[in-house]
Amino acid sequence: MTTNQPDIRQQIVEAAEQRFRHYGYRKTTMAEIAGDLGMSAANLYRYFSNKEDIGAACVECCFKEMELILREVVEKQGLSAEQKLRQFTLTNLDYIYNEAINNPKINELNEMFINERAELLHKKKQVIQSLIAEILAEGNRTGEFRVDDLLKTSESIAAATVAFRFPLFMTLFSKEKFEQLANDVIGLLIQGLARRD
Repeated sequence: MTTNQPDIRQQIVEAAEQRFRHYGYRKTTMAEIAGDLGMSAANLYRYFSNKEDIGAACVECCFKEMELILREVVEKQGLSAEQKLRQFTLTNLDYIYNEAINNPKINELNEMFINERAELLHKKKQVIQSLIAEILAEGNRTGEFRVDDLLKTSESIAAATVAFRFPLFMTLFSKEKFEQLANDVIGLLIQGLARRD
């Protein structure tokens, strides 16, 4: 039975991610990734044009994983919209902080996509804003919030909480300090969102 192309591409991405986490993006070569998979570097180029494309695919996989985790918060039953917005921010912070501290070499990937693949950054931003908009819409339905422009407000909240989503900021404070700051920022935002009759 032959392995289809998507399966091979996924195997390449997984092997590359392991290399990137251990050795760093810059110190990893296409030949090393190919060697880990028992294939030639020439064969690797059948699936990806260059190392940057593989790095971008790794970043996209991380984004998808993060999106699934955050969507669980958005769809969680028994939480108010206020609680969801707070948990959404803290969950995102927890994930990014742990990755940045436990896998510091993965930051090279983040630098790569920020500098070379801005479209990935915009895609991530749109996903975050869309999920926040869902929380705001729920808050409107339950009467917790009064938000007239969901898209504009979700964009503003995403901008106000951006420091809690990027590894580059994670060395500025301890995790406890970051969590305190995140709670404080969300508290201020919720005051602004609250329905006033």
